[in-house]
Amino acid sequence: MRKSSIRRRATAFGTAGALVTATLIAGAVSAPAASATPADGHGHGRGWDREARGAAIAAARAARAGIDWEDCAADWNLPKPIQCGYVTVPMDYAKPYGKQIKLAVDRIGNTGTRSERQGALIYNPGGPGGSGLRFPARVTSKSAVWANTAKAYDFVGFDPRGVGHSAPISCVDPQEFVKAPKADPVPGSEADKRAQRKLAREYAEGCFERSGEMLPHMTTPNTARDLDVIRAALGERKLNYLGVSYGTYLGAVYGTLFPDHVRRMVVDSVVNPSRDKIWYQANLDQDVAFEGRWKDWQDWVAANDAAYHLGDTRAEVQDQWLKLRAAAAKEPLGGVVGPAELISFFQSAPYYDSAWVPTAEIFSKYVAGDTQALVDAAAPDLSDTAGNASAENGNAVYTAVECTDAKWPANWRTWDRDNTRLHRDHPFMTWANAWMNLPCATWPVKQQTPLNVKTGKGLPPVLIVQSERDAATPYEGAVELHQRFRGSRLITERDAGSHGVTGLVNPCVNDRVDTYLLTGRTDARDVTCAPHATPKP
Repeated sequence: MRKSSIRRRATAFGTAGALVTATLIAGAVSAPAASATPADGHGHGRGWDREARGAAIAAARAARAGIDWEDCAADWNLPKPIQCGYVTVPMDYAKPYGKQIKLAVDRIGNTGTRSERQGALIYNPGGPGGSGLRFPARVTSKSAVWANTAKAYDFVGFDPRGVGHSAPISCVDPQEFVKAPKADPVPGSEADKRAQRKLAREYAEGCFERSGEMLPHMTTPNTARDLDVIRAALGERKLNYLGVSYGTYLGAVYGTLFPDHVRRMVVDSVVNPSRDKIWYQANLDQDVAFEGRWKDWQDWVAANDAAYHLGDTRAEVQDQWLKLRAAAAKEPLGGVVGPAELISFFQSAPYYDSAWVPTAEIFSKYVAGDTQALVDAAAPDLSDTAGNASAENGNAVYTAVECTDAKWPANWRTWDRDNTRLHRDHPFMTWANAWMNLPCATWPVKQQTPLNVKTGKGLPPVLIVQSERDAATPYEGAVELHQRFRGSRLITERDAGSHGVTGLVNPCVNDRVDTYLLTGRTDARDVTCAPHATPKP
């Protein structure tokens, strides 16, 4: 599942005994007893049972230990008064007394009175591979959208296992990872496909060589267990959670494993949780949705031809794109920006409306003769070693989680057939997405069976927010989760497609999110909102 940028991940879419457990739980008043097994019905069996016990042990241990909060390290770049700390979790929940890893967490206290406080709101931004540590900065930056919620909640972020400051994993040297130009994602021959297959296989091997100990445990269920341990370490009896993009799947898995631990849950821009979709089919569905949103952006550019001079019809804008792509394929711009780098840059427009204007402006400058602006925007910065390390790490986690979460086709003929067919009508992202995920075809550790996401005893109403034309997480995913989580409520932003709705200014959405988080109330029925304001040149 593609993340927000190939350069940054290159977004939405990347693991005791019963008597001891009972004793530890009895001594941890802030940690409710963990559900022993998921509401699954498909026979995950004793492995899940052992991991559930391990999660209960770890949560009880964390509840007793708490978190030693202190000023954040300077190189974490988090403004005061945000505080940072660590929570210890088992690398393998089936062995809760085995190797432990530390997860980085941060927080800022609620801005309201003590009587207004409702606990901690924990955030995950997606990926897999995204860091949530910037979440408390929504308070320090005085985000108006989150001002009401901030009065009631401490804002808590964390780096999921494998990410950033939480036992980070790696698959390749970061400077090699960002080097450009990469090969054109669209293959022109069978030799091109063989070369890409070789790169994907070598990448999978690199993940095992550099991070093999962690790979079997880099799964969404384990991250959900980590989330429950963080809840316990915070002293929270139940979880308040906001998840965006992949964070919605993390929330769905958490809600299935720990239904009676949920207090409030908002999921925004929803990954389809069907076992049939996680993860191979979800990526194919994404290719179709990206093509649709790419056309939406082209329509907007055409409607603003007076500002951008790229053509006053979608076909004319597409023709300019094809000319640019062909020129970069023939001779990379500035020696470093070829078709792969162009897709990395231009995909931001289908992802986020906030990218519509800057993307169009840089495209317009190129057509007018200014190539440098596009090179500066799309080329890697080899001097940014910290940023490059973060990008490589994010890509490694994305790959590790998606490849380990579920079984992927091992037969190249399946990939070739499906992506060749899709590319005919959806050429913008299809092959680029395929090569990014192809390491999963030769993944060196056991691939799991995804959890059967469903309603368990004690799960409260979950609030689902989704734009109708989202490219990264197609709308059908929100409908699927709505059907699986009984009592959930769906807010649809009509005729819109920006990924991540809750952070945008749309009172119809914002007011309902506030009401739910502050009171637990939802509308009596599902709601359709008009779109947020369209960007203006």
